[in-house]
Amino acid sequence: MKPADYSDIVERALAEDLSDIGDVTTDSVIDPDARSEAEFRSRQPGVIAGLDVAAFVFERVDSDVDCQGVVADGDRVIPGQPIAVVRGLARSILTSERTALNLLGRISGVATATARLVDAVRGTGVLISDTRKTMPGLRVLDKHAVLIGGGVNHRMGLYDAVLIKDNHIAAAGDISAAVAAARQSVGPDVMVEVEVDNLDQLSVVLTTDADGVLLDNMDVDTLRDAVAMAGDRITTEASGGITHDNVRTIAETGVDVISVGWITHSAPQLDIGLDFVS
Repeated sequence: MKPADYSDIVERALAEDLSDIGDVTTDSVIDPDARSEAEFRSRQPGVIAGLDVAAFVFERVDSDVDCQGVVADGDRVIPGQPIAVVRGLARSILTSERTALNLLGRISGVATATARLVDAVRGTGVLISDTRKTMPGLRVLDKHAVLIGGGVNHRMGLYDAVLIKDNHIAAAGDISAAVAAARQSVGPDVMVEVEVDNLDQLSVVLTTDADGVLLDNMDVDTLRDAVAMAGDRITTEASGGITHDNVRTIAETGVDVISVGWITHSAPQLDIGLDFVS
């Protein structure tokens, strides 16, 4: 990511923490000339992501604060392992601390959740994908975290791919009409995918020029049948009810992609602390 991707996010996060007044605790307790060194350390195993965002928080508060990574995005860490070292005015470090931890913990949490699923399906050739179920305003960070965790991004928004869902079909009249209208509108180079709930709907999709089919909340046996029906004519994506316990079984049905909403909307933060060492 580039700073332009997250600068507005950091500015908003700092503004809600500092308002127009600033850090009244730190400013009243800490000598303005005191300098310190602190370390980010993980308190649990996980995958680190978002170090550049955390460093940017310190830079926006005080450009003289230096935040250097000990590990890199994508590295796996164990409890107690140093992640980054921060040096500068103690006031600036303390004022930046919570915003930097909130963002680093969230991004690393999404990366960690993604990596667990990627590990679970390793060797099957199946891709783990995110969805648009991201935290409002944080999509660019959530999607980046999925990539760091070894997953792939589904469409970034409503603007870069077509996904025809049940309500689109109801409003358009039927699957064939919806796909035909979409293809005419977006042309041949934009992906058109259709969500289906059963094999009858899939059989209709296979008569259209859709590129992919989202197999929504199907049980394992139905997924196997759907993959056999689709063959290599269309990309198959399983979604709905995916857990750590069943993701390998779903991958072994032969689907191409497994999309998981909770890796972005419900992934727990990775527990990271910032400890002063001098």
